[in-house]
Amino acid sequence: MKKVKITVLKREFKADLAAEYGCDGLGPCGRLKDGQVFYAGIDCPPGLCNTAWKCMHQYIFALQNGVESFFFDNWCRQPRTAIACCNDGFRPVYFKLETTDEDIPNPEKK
Repeated sequence: MKKVKITVLKREFKADLAAEYGCDGLGPCGRLKDGQVFYAGIDCPPGLCNTAWKCMHQYIFALQNGVESFFFDNWCRQPRTAIACCNDGFRPVYFKLETTDEDIPNPEKK
């Protein structure tokens, strides 16, 4: 299995939805920053939001296991790449997921 590079592409804020439904003081995601990079092995990388991890884990797992493309080759033009988003309706964060050439260490081998 290969590590996957996770890059924060951009954070958005849906002010119209937040004004109608959100709590006071709500703004863009304050936990992540545009351009921030994480590397995924088996578990959620330290510092990455667990909710975002749950939203993209299925794509990460597929990339780690050799998938070259998704949805009949009509999603991303770059092979071994996916674009994902967390499911926060007020503060979505977009991620680029890329398979690396680095293997994930096998914890069973010592």
